[in-house]
Amino acid sequence: MLYPVSLLTTSALGTTDSDVSLKTRPPGGWVMEGNKLVLICSIDRATGNITYLWYRGALGLTLETKTQPSLTAEFEISEMKQSDAGQYYCAADNGDGPIPSELVNIQVRVPVSRPVLTFGDSGTQAVLGDLVELHCKALKGSPPIFYQFYHENIILGNSSAPSGGGASFNFFLTAEHSGNFSCEASNGQGAQRSEVVALNLTGRRSEDPLRSPPQTGFRESTYSNSPGPRQPEPVYENMNVVSGDEVYSLVYHTQQALEPAAAHHMRIHPAHEVSFGIYSQPRIPTAYAEDYEDTM
Repeated sequence: MLYPVSLLTTSALGTTDSDVSLKTRPPGGWVMEGNKLVLICSIDRATGNITYLWYRGALGLTLETKTQPSLTAEFEISEMKQSDAGQYYCAADNGDGPIPSELVNIQVRVPVSRPVLTFGDSGTQAVLGDLVELHCKALKGSPPIFYQFYHENIILGNSSAPSGGGASFNFFLTAEHSGNFSCEASNGQGAQRSEVVALNLTGRRSEDPLRSPPQTGFRESTYSNSPGPRQPEPVYENMNVVSGDEVYSLVYHTQQALEPAAAHHMRIHPAHEVSFGIYSQPRIPTAYAEDYEDTM
């Protein structure tokens, strides 16, 4: 039998001033999925047998009816499902018309399922120095869900999903991060741990050639013997060092030794002459700065 709230209220106001209340066990208006919910209907005063009725929803879908000579009666839902969440109320009738209780909102909390840990774009192959993303997600569970991220059972960090779903944690990869990772999900109704996932390190990324250290020393040109005199041919080698907004170039200038006859003819002592100079210029904001050479 259906009793819309409006009709129940009108009937109650016209027949008695007794109060009817609905309480729940567990208290607080929420219950875990799969657990029992008890709806306790009470009237503060009445005589004789009292008929108690329990309803779901504001339109009054009848769940149960009991008649007994007591001021309190209970109705039990043995195994709550997520679909059972909603509004409930009860009514008490001692022959003068049913008196309804106020609506009570019941929430069905769902424990978290075992979460799944995945890596971001890098996957399980990563390079030292990379920014790695760990993503943990429980497919079931009432929000909010709290996540913790582990490396070899040591907590790396935590994150939360206030509206449910998954959460992520980012960190820069070092050599100490080699090994196994896992995550844990909890919403206050017990925690679940993911399977362990191993991360493979593949070394360091190659250095930027512009930042490679300069080669020291200089090279000499070698010439084969020839019957005729040769003019000295200089050899240059630049080493660029970036400092602030300037580029400093160290330029080596080498003159090859002349053969004795040519040296005597040109009045130059037959030995190497080496000189160098340091030059600076404004730094050029391009990916590759050009070397500048000065002829000495």
